Amino acid sequence: MNNQTYQIGLRLRRNKGAVFGIILIGLAVFIAVAAHFIAPDPSPDANRMIVEIEGRKPGFTQQFLCVKKEKQIEPVSFIQRLLSGREDRYRFIPVNSYERKGDSLIVQQFIDEGVEERAAFLLSSLRGDGDTSKAVVRQTFYLGTDKYGRDILSRLLIGVRVSLAVGSITVLISLSIGVLLGALAGYFGGRVDNGIMWFVNVIWSIPTLLLVFAITLMLGKGFWQVFIAIGLTMWVNVARIIRGQVLAVREREYVEAARALGFGEIRIIVRHILPNVMGPVLVVAASNFASAIVIEAGLSFLGIGVQPPQPSWGLMIKENYNFIITHNPMLALAPGLAIMLLVLAFNLLGNGLRDALDIRD
Repeated sequence: MNNQTYQIGLRLRRNKGAVFGIILIGLAVFIAVAAHFIAPDPSPDANRMIVEIEGRKPGFTQQFLCVKKEKQIEPVSFIQRLLSGREDRYRFIPVNSYERKGDSLIVQQFIDEGVEERAAFLLSSLRGDGDTSKAVVRQTFYLGTDKYGRDILSRLLIGVRVSLAVGSITVLISLSIGVLLGALAGYFGGRVDNGIMWFVNVIWSIPTLLLVFAITLMLGKGFWQVFIAIGLTMWVNVARIIRGQVLAVREREYVEAARALGFGEIRIIVRHILPNVMGPVLVVAASNFASAIVIEAGLSFLGIGVQPPQPSWGLMIKENYNFIITHNPMLALAPGLAIMLLVLAFNLLGNGLRDALDIRD
């Protein structure tokens, strides 16, 4: 590690806001990776629907009878569970009370507030083959349940994957296009510069959300389409910054020395110019990451982003925003707060990088 890198790291560590942002981002990454292991509902997309308990407030607790499903559920590998969870082997039936009689378990099945129904199940059809300590489980829904009876906390934890993924892929796409076009425009100048900057100005003149709508409608709705659509609209900032930086350094002595040694244009750009102009790009990348999270949430809220049942924070707000003015605002406030914290983390990191790299506006 050279002295300059050490000084940048030291200044970054001294910035409390940046450190707080890094901690939040690190926590979000850990949750995204381990979501299906730490979520109370480990099923794919946390999509366990129990309609009898829909719209419950945070802290709601309910007993469930675990009844074996008719079809055989195949076990999944560790990698499969890590990536997409595992399907429930049992049906979760909410019950108020139960009593064992012979080879059956008699339960008072919960239907709604003040409404229950008597039902009987063979012990052999239950989890643990009749062992009530395994067949009957109690679960607390710390953030409540949505209108389909799904655990909000589980969907919130798994939903962080979408936000981090859309930010990562968007930044990758925007950097790839922006750095390439910006470097070519700044280094070669003339007609190349005029042509690229004309294209940049055309894209710049179109409202970002409108352009995202057009690309999304062209590519279709879905998980990957959202990433591509947002990434293709956020490269213009990167291109303009890279062009300006390349213009400032292309006549420096080390660039002239590289030309004198007969190095090719591409090698000079990649090996000698870009490493010296990437500081501002890192700051813009952090800002673009935050913007991508907000845009994805907006698209999902409008119904043209991530599609159900896949959990997305914007989609969760759309599904539950009616509860804000009724009895359970937390259903929509929880994903909104999660979006706010993650966006804040990346903005704090961007500000910290700007100060650490000593970039002047």
